[in-house]
Amino acid sequence: MHVNLKELTEHDMTDDCPICQAQQFVTVALLPAAAAWEQNSDLPRFSIALHGAAELLGAMLENGVDRDALESVLGGLLDEIEQRIAEDRALGGPPQGTA
Repeated sequence: MHVNLKELTEHDMTDDCPICQAQQFVTVALLPAAAAWEQNSDLPRFSIALHGAAELLGAMLENGVDRDALESVLGGLLDEIEQRIAEDRALGGPPQGTA
């Protein structure tokens, strides 16, 4: 199975964009659920985020996605997230109600 990593990272910022929908799902559902699970299970903070993300990426590797390509795309996504964090901080922080 061929996975187009570029297709999985480029989005058009519309309501119909599958990448924007995936980001929204992670922000609204997965991040708060992981934080609650860590707290209720006395797990270290961010342990589920780190290991969960690694296992999900491992599933991609198992399905034939090239590690170097994956690392490159992941680096770009982290750069984008860092830029968004800097912009949020400059504007007074993330919107209320987000994890």
